[in-house]
This record gives sequence, C-alpha cells and structure tokens, in this order.
Amino acid sequence: MPILPILLLLSLSPLFAQSFSLQTLQQQLDQAPPHSTFNIPIGFYQGNLEINQPIVLNGQKGVIFDGNRQGHVIKINAPNVTIQNIKIQNSGFNLTNLDAGIFVTKKAENTIIKNNIFYHNASGMWLDACHGAQILNNKIEGDLSIRSQDRGNGIHLFNVQNTLVDNNEIWHTRDAIYIDTSNFNTLQNNNMHDLRYGVHYMYSYNNKVLNNYSHHTRSGYALMQSKYLTVIGNRSENDENYGILMNFITKSTIKNNIIKGIKQGGSVGLDLGGLAEEGKAIFIYNSLYNEISGNLFQDSGIGIHLTAGSEDNTIFANSFINNHTQVKYVANRQQEWSVNKKGNFWSDYLGWDRDNNGVGDRPYIPNDNIDKLLWKYPLAKVLMHSPAVEILRYVQHQFPVLQSPGVRDSYPLMR
Repeated sequence: MPILPILLLLSLSPLFAQSFSLQTLQQQLDQAPPHSTFNIPIGFYQGNLEINQPIVLNGQKGVIFDGNRQGHVIKINAPNVTIQNIKIQNSGFNLTNLDAGIFVTKKAENTIIKNNIFYHNASGMWLDACHGAQILNNKIEGDLSIRSQDRGNGIHLFNVQNTLVDNNEIWHTRDAIYIDTSNFNTLQNNNMHDLRYGVHYMYSYNNKVLNNYSHHTRSGYALMQSKYLTVIGNRSENDENYGILMNFITKSTIKNNIIKGIKQGGSVGLDLGGLAEEGKAIFIYNSLYNEISGNLFQDSGIGIHLTAGSEDNTIFANSFINNHTQVKYVANRQQEWSVNKKGNFWSDYLGWDRDNNGVGDRPYIPNDNIDKLLWKYPLAKVLMHSPAVEILRYVQHQFPVLQSPGVRDSYPLMR
C-alpha cells in the first residue's frame, strides 16, 4: 500500500522532530487513494484531523497529536479506518459538544483503535452509533486538575453494536467505560482504576462484561436499566461504596466474579434513597430474575444488600466471607437461596455437617427478626451477644411462626 510522499520528505528533514500542523496531514488524507497506509514520522502535530476514507494511520513512539484544547483531535467519518501507535492529547473540554481525543461517527463501521496513548482529553474516545469497532490495548489518562464530574469518560459508547473493548487501561477519567443504548458488545480484560465507576451500563441489552479489573474507584461495576447482561470473571478490589451495583437489571447472569474490600468512601457514588451509606460488595436495587452464582464477596461492609422489590433472583454457590454484615434484606415473602440442594458458603455459619456431605444440617437464616431490629436501631448492637438476644433467637427458632419472611439458605455449603 502507498506511503504518503510528503511524510517521507518530513522524515528526512532536520525539522522532523519539531512541531507540525495536522493540516499537512489533512491535505494528503483528502487526496490519498482508499486503504493507504500512513507511517507518521516522529513529531509534534497540532490541530484537528478528520478522516473521510478508509485508511491506516500508523505512528510510533514520539508521535504526538495535540488538539490545542479545541474540538476533537481526530474525527473518523469513514469505514475501515485504523488508528494506532499515536499519543493523542488535549482535545477540547466542552462536554456538550462531545469533545474527545477520537470521535467516531455512525459512518465509521469497523474502526480499529489500538496501541494508542490518550492524555488529558475530555473523553478519550466517543463512539457515536457506529458498528463493529475494536478498541484494543490503549492507555487512557484523564486530567486530575478538572473535577471528576466535569471530566468525560475514558471510552464512551452510544448506540453502538458488535463492538469489542479489550485490554485497555483507564484512569483519572470520570467513568472508565460508559455504555448507553448499545447492544451485543463485549468489554473484556480492561484495567480500570482511580475513577467514579469502572463500567457504567445504561439501557443496554445482550452485552458481555468479562474478566475486567476494577480497583480504587468509587464503584466498580454500575449496571443500570439493562437486560440480558453476562457479567463473568470480573474483579473489584478496594473500591468504595459498591463492587457491583445492579439498578433495575433483569434476566442477567452475574457469575464467578471476585469482589473484595469494598468500604464506604469519602463520597457516595449513587444516592438511592439513603441506602448508600455502607460499602457493599453487591447492591441489588429493583432487579429481578437474575442468576447470581459462583461469586466471592469478601471483606466488605455488607456482602449483599437487596432492596426495592429485588425478589425472584436465583442466588447459589457464592461465598460470603468475613463481611461485617453478610446479608441486608427485608422481604415480604420468603426467599430461598439455593438450587438443587446447593446453597452458598457463609463464613459465619455456626451449623454442623454430621453426614460429611459438604452441606450444613441446619439452614442459614441471615436476616431474622433480631438482625432487622439491629438495622433499625444500630445502638442495640451492644446487646448482640447478650442472654436476652440469645433467648430471642432461640424462641424464634423454636417457633418459626414468629419469624418474619426473609432469606433462607436451606443447604449452606461447608466449603
């Protein structure tokens, strides 16, 4: 494929490492045949670039595109474009205008953006109603001098389909990956830290969130108003407020995730009626008909908190280990958390396994009347192990009619 002649001349010039205008590239891009490959010489290129035909734009270490804080650094307006090995920085910071390091329009199907560095842009990338994009191996750093709520997102996906976001590192933006009204996409193997949310889902169906790592964010995975999500193999460690937040999520699978060390932070990620006061490994709000299985919820303020009618979820084979409160849930009817005689592991289970089949011989009931009393009157916790409380628990156990509906794990796992 042809290589741009003027860029070869620039590479031989003694000034090639100095500053150039992106207008030079723009003129050649407009005249080049489709599917050309542009190998960009090392240099500092200032301005804005618009790509209007299929092309490969290939940089190397030392190639910097700087937007001078005006608009998009690169706008892709054609299909089958590849942008790789470039440092892209200093887009405009007008969030109303959707300013971004790279802005991809709906004409730009099958865009590939890989191995780039994004630095101090409003949003690193904004994909607008395009299909088939691949966002691979990029590093995206936001601007700490701007308030978190005034920054854009690392990767913003709006109305996209069949997009793969794989193996990117994102930090100091508002959210790492924000996905809105988008279906049949996969987010996998991304490292997300020092943010508001790692992954933020809104109004999106049939998407996969696989093997991502969130840490030191205000909430790891904020899943909202969506259906048919597959959330498998992700990690959330030392995040604040929520590891996984499910708000109006239905018919989704949350499986084999590791959520550890979720503690209340200095600010609350989302206020849902005053319910966001404690660090929750998983918080399920107004969400039904989901499978939650094989997950580890450990060393957090609350292991699992369900509220606002979050019933009819299938919850089994999870491990709840060393959470300050394992379960917080007030229900109007009994909720059984086991499937095919397989429940969950509870580190504070005090039962026994006389037949050595790996299942406890007595149910685990984490939110009985005493628990609810303590939630309502926290100061009563000083009586937690008093004879009076033990007598109340005994009476409740002997006379189940006195026990209000709640969670019951009839087959708690011993291992």
